[in-house]
Amino acid sequence: MDDEIPTDIWIHYCAKQLKMHWRTVEPEQLEELAADLARDPGLRALSPMAAALLWLEPVIAPRGVL
Repeated sequence: MDDEIPTDIWIHYCAKQLKMHWRTVEPEQLEELAADLARDPGLRALSPMAAALLWLEPVIAPRGVL
């Protein structure tokens, strides 16, 4: 589906989504992580934002739970 998005653009937007969760991590590290995620066919089939959120699911606490 979203493999029509050029990989460099997909990585950019995925890294932006990751940055929303990890504000103190260097952008270069988030770009590297996003590039790793782009190599996963299941994640690459998703939008970059959806892929980042899916990958982050294990570390994001459900709303209302701390």
